[in-house]
Amino acid sequence: MKQKILSGTLLDEQTELSLDDLCQVCSSSTEYITELVEEGVLEPTGSQYTQWRFSANSLQRVRTAARLQRDLDINLSGVALALELLDEIAALRAQLHRFE
Repeated sequence: MKQKILSGTLLDEQTELSLDDLCQVCSSSTEYITELVEEGVLEPTGSQYTQWRFSANSLQRVRTAARLQRDLDINLSGVALALELLDEIAALRAQLHRFE
């Protein structure tokens, strides 16, 4: 049996990624990330795209968006809606756990 060694980087919530970093880690193009920003899926800090900084949570959002598009053939507007609904579900579950 051949073993595969995986490597990665652990990111905390305070970690910020540049546009280039996010593209590289997600294997995405700058055009795709820009489209996600325009659609409201991602909210970078910085006024110009050359100054954009993304939270570590953006990494998961990009991967989820890409998976929704690939697996379910959803357009970007649908991806934005699906991610908004997933966020709402997560918030409601967290609220429910606080009350239990």
